[in-house]
Amino acid sequence: MKNSSVESIAISEYNYHLPDERIAKYPLGKRDHSKLLHYCKGAIKVQSFFELPELLPANSLMVFNNTRVIHARLLFKKPTGATIEVFCLSPHAPKDYAQSFEQTATNVWSCMVGNARKWKDEPLMLPLKGDGGDVVLCAKKLLTEGQEHQIVFSWDNDAYTFSELLEMAGNLPIPPYLNRATEKSDENTYQTVYSQVEGSVAAPTAGLHFTDDVLKALDIKSIERTEVTLHVGAGTFKPVKAAQIGGHEMHTELIAVRRDTIEKMLANENKLVVVGTTSLRTIESLYYIGVKLLRGEGLSANNIAVKQWEPYDEANNGYAPRESLQAIYAYMLEHNLGVLIASTQIMIAPGYQFKFVDGLLTNFHQPQSTLLLLVSAFVGNDWRKIYDFAMDNDFRFLSYGDSSLLWRGES
Repeated sequence: MKNSSVESIAISEYNYHLPDERIAKYPLGKRDHSKLLHYCKGAIKVQSFFELPELLPANSLMVFNNTRVIHARLLFKKPTGATIEVFCLSPHAPKDYAQSFEQTATNVWSCMVGNARKWKDEPLMLPLKGDGGDVVLCAKKLLTEGQEHQIVFSWDNDAYTFSELLEMAGNLPIPPYLNRATEKSDENTYQTVYSQVEGSVAAPTAGLHFTDDVLKALDIKSIERTEVTLHVGAGTFKPVKAAQIGGHEMHTELIAVRRDTIEKMLANENKLVVVGTTSLRTIESLYYIGVKLLRGEGLSANNIAVKQWEPYDEANNGYAPRESLQAIYAYMLEHNLGVLIASTQIMIAPGYQFKFVDGLLTNFHQPQSTLLLLVSAFVGNDWRKIYDFAMDNDFRFLSYGDSSLLWRGES
């Protein structure tokens, strides 16, 4: 399918009625007791999530996103009484997440600002108390581009890293469609049990159903596991407002893939199953990075980014997926890289040619969203059949809802 035919897809074709009462406002008491819709070769069954290991072929390879949600919402109170919300999206200076979190005096982040009209040019102050003594966190606007603001943060006590200040002062940013404030229980339930790398402002929610017991059951069945990192941005909730998807700009997200993950993918002769749309976007983005290498372009800060429409350029699809992985692996060996850092803006919509992924574990997504487009690309027109079944069988929807295991093609 050519680029133009993908861009002309009408988002209205990917709509369904989602009553508010079907949106799960809270998770179940036991993560792995959620429902699991199993879709394979057009057939649909209702399972429990703890049965997942039984549904996967032995010796499959599973990919998890190990990102961890940060306390991204900071509330500053002005002397007038007005509250200004500063929502930290991604680090700007330094751009590296780990380096930014380790700063002990100042850094710059790209942020969204709530109640921005009441914040002129004056710095905002947030006094805090912690084990390292008193500290005042200061926020000052640097510049504004569209809806995002570059905010300079500074603080007067180097006993604290920026990560520690966020943990002390910030709030966990649960999804806006839950229509409730963050509660103490969300601190645990809105993180996956395997989350490690700080940086997301939204959880990779397909992973919220896993427990240590399910992970042990996967190991017993000899299902190999590996991890990637994609820091989920607020753009994951951005609605498609354009009539055709060509008018929608996808958000850019950081990805990190270890060399041993590439090794495992090259060694894998069975099914590759990804946990969540974030893991899928990361793994599929690898193909286009490898293509750059196969073309002799090399990799640099400028071209290690996968752009939104790259997959739909027929010239980018002429290499075998294994060739592309081998090119990345050779590049990492040559440059002694343990981790490949890149960014992706990839849009996966009907017409996309999947390169690596056989199975997708994912929750049920909002109508007219890019995530629903991805599901449709994966299972074809059966997405309606799947969502109708979920609605008719009392599945819970969105972040704290139930999940589905979807197999592509003849899997």
